[in-house]
Amino acid sequence: MKNVNFVSRTFLAVGFVLAANLVNAQEASPGFKPAVDNAHYRTAIGVRAGGTSGLTIKHFTGNFNAIEGIIGFYPNALSLTALYEKHAGGSTPGLHWYYGGGGHVAIESGRFYSISDGRRWRRYYSNGEVALGVDGILGVEYKIPPIPFAISLDVKPFVEVNTDGGAYLGLDPGLGIKVTF
Repeated sequence: MKNVNFVSRTFLAVGFVLAANLVNAQEASPGFKPAVDNAHYRTAIGVRAGGTSGLTIKHFTGNFNAIEGIIGFYPNALSLTALYEKHAGGSTPGLHWYYGGGGHVAIESGRFYSISDGRRWRRYYSNGEVALGVDGILGVEYKIPPIPFAISLDVKPFVEVNTDGGAYLGLDPGLGIKVTF
């Protein structure tokens, strides 16, 4: 458990340092406008609640392309997810849908059990396991024009294989709230 706490604190600190540097670089760049009074933004930092709950950062690399990272926290595990997303706008300013894919790695520090079908227990991870997965994402996001916030609702299906040989499928729906700039 100590290793996961150390790793999660380290990733959290690195994430905040990177975000602060990204904000400073954007403010220094010509043509940068904060995403307060419009329906667009360049970068957003926030939280995601759902199957993978944790911290998220999204950065647009072009007009309709973005990369998103999620640091997921669990009672006995930590996951890192990286996604590439394509965004498409609608007729409502600030409302757009997105799709994409990526992958994740999960590190577990203790035993975690879950009821799989109500009749028997199924083991997901045992001590010290690592899991690798492939993720997809499909969602809708609304950037609230008068304030620097975006709300998203998505589903992030995944396939995962762990070092114990187990393979798992999941739908992983999520609700995100982000501060935009």
